[in-house]
Amino acid sequence: MADVRKQKKLVKTSKASARKRARQNLKRRAHNRALFSAMRGQIKHLRASLASKNKKEAQDLLKTTLPVIARMASKGIIHRNAAARYSSRLTQQVNKL
Repeated sequence: MADVRKQKKLVKTSKASARKRARQNLKRRAHNRALFSAMRGQIKHLRASLASKNKKEAQDLLKTTLPVIARMASKGIIHRNAAARYSSRLTQQVNKL
């Protein structure tokens, strides 16, 4: 676990609560980054289908992408205005096809 070694270097305090907080922060950061990455991958698939002008596939992917974006906003991974912006722009692009 490279993260644990990094954490030991980061936290030089003797307080057990500070060490625990640092461990929790590392775990949460890794989890949040994984969720954010999954959302970006979903958006990338949708944009690829938009580029290939495949309307049916784009509509299907939009139906699965919008809930993912909304879930990330509700969890605080992205700001709710950013989620609305993503959703709006992607919906406009699909409707343009």
